[in-house]
Amino acid sequence: MPRPQRRARIGARFASATAAGLAAVLLLAGCSSDPLAEQYREGSGKNYIAGDGSVAEFAADQRGEPVSFEGTTVDGGTFDSADSLGEVTVVNFWYAGCAPCRVEAPILQQVHEDFGDDVTFVGVNVRDQAGTARPFEEDFGITYPSILDVDEGRVQYAFAGKVPAAAVPTTLVLDQEGRVAARILGQIEDDSILSSIVGDLVAEGA
Repeated sequence: MPRPQRRARIGARFASATAAGLAAVLLLAGCSSDPLAEQYREGSGKNYIAGDGSVAEFAADQRGEPVSFEGTTVDGGTFDSADSLGEVTVVNFWYAGCAPCRVEAPILQQVHEDFGDDVTFVGVNVRDQAGTARPFEEDFGITYPSILDVDEGRVQYAFAGKVPAAAVPTTLVLDQEGRVAARILGQIEDDSILSSIVGDLVAEGA
């Protein structure tokens, strides 16, 4: 695709960021019947350990080596990071009983929809089997795949040193070469932060 046309598509997505953010807020409000999410909103940290909410972005010369990973997904398929090389990839570590994971799920899905096929999204479930993970995806309308990493922890091992073991949720954004370009420890507060990071990386490779 010609660069001006690609940039125009990116610009159009960001022009709708305000509307998308409002939609995400409304969707979160609609999740008030979720007791774990409600508990988290009320300030209770019971039953989980979350990150501190810090956001780190890394310049191209500070991103280290590409990270390769693969695994079986909730629906029984296979995800291989090699298939997404050349695209920005968002990797979200989560599990169903994690209250902040439930709060941020609609935000991740919204950003996924905003960027469409230009950006790859994949979840990494660190605790659940398919029978627990699948209802979560259905309840929150998650349409991107998630790897079940509970048994062998191969994906977590691949990102060792980049994701603190107890910090769930954590979201990593990989550049087109598969290198970690940004990290969000803890719940994503709104779609603007993730959209801005992803958009900058898409433009970087345009």
